[in-house]
This record gives sequence, structure tokens and C-alpha cells, in this order.
Amino acid sequence: MARDYRELQARMSPQTRARSQAKAEQMERDLALDELREAMRLTQEALAERLHVNQAAISKVEHRTDMMISTLRKFIEAMGGELEIRAIMPDGAVRITQFSEVSGSPRAAS
Repeated sequence: MARDYRELQARMSPQTRARSQAKAEQMERDLALDELREAMRLTQEALAERLHVNQAAISKVEHRTDMMISTLRKFIEAMGGELEIRAIMPDGAVRITQFSEVSGSPRAAS
């Protein structure tokens, strides 16, 4: 029998609720490109129109595990965001600025 999440949550300890909330918040921050696009309420077709490419090119980019930084930057900017590259080091995070002025090819999903 399925249970209502609120019922289960009410029976959790405050520590368990805090861990659950933290995990949910982390999951919202960790998204694949297609999940990010969907969270922005954009279809592949709408994003393709913004980037002046076809829908298949958007699908191809969303399924890549390796791509040019300029392609990723254009994809993120077309969704209204800004790409920032950071290195997480033992002593803290460092923003990598080397790619700030990357200019890519005219086609974002190439």
C-alpha cells in the first residue's frame, strides 16, 4: 500500500528530515542538460530555434558526454544562463577564467 510522503516525513527525526531536505536540494542542483532544459520549461524545438539549429542537433548535444566548451556555453546561454567552470580543489573551489573569452563556431550544436 502506498503511503503519503507527508505522513512518512512527520514520523522522521529532525536529523533525518534535514538529511532528506539536503539531498533533495543537491538533486535539484545536479542536472543533466536535458533535465536543465526541461526545468527551464523549454522544448528541444524551442531551444533549437534560439540556437538556429534543428531539433536533432539539440538531442545530440544533450546526449554527449564530451563537447567543446564553446558549444556548452552557447547551449547554456540560450537557456538564459551563464557557464562558469570551477575546479574543486582540496583547499576550496577555484573559478577557471581561461575560457572566459572562448569564441566558438557559428553553430552551437556542432
